[in-house]
Amino acid sequence: MASQAHDAYLESEILTSDPVELVQLLYRAALEAVRQARAWLEQGRIRERSESISRASAILNELALAVDHSAGGNLSRNLVELYAYLQGLLLDANARQQPAPLEEAERLLASLAEAWRSCGGGAGRRAPETYSETPAGYRSLSCTC
Repeated sequence: MASQAHDAYLESEILTSDPVELVQLLYRAALEAVRQARAWLEQGRIRERSESISRASAILNELALAVDHSAGGNLSRNLVELYAYLQGLLLDANARQQPAPLEEAERLLASLAEAWRSCGGGAGRRAPETYSETPAGYRSLSCTC
């Protein structure tokens, strides 16, 4: 019953969200999947860890497919490259069964989520568009809304 209520709430949230809010929802879901994968890894629950990693990977794939390359310029290319890097971290974590790649993926996803959260979802808002370098050689987003 609680699951049905949660699903109905989530469906309502999705149907009433603008595009920026939808991206925020996807980042939240990806972060939750990575966090859950870390928990399953600590508990030695292989199947559940793999399922959580697969869920996070599928979300990143959807985010990459949704990037508008015609309007995004270098931002869109860099963002897709970052999603590919995150996908690699998830594959590495699943194959090596080590927490470090999941920790890095969580940190990068949290940075992306924060950038989008700071942009909000109202009219006249723009997506994040400036970067700063991270230790991994990828850039961290900051919002110029």
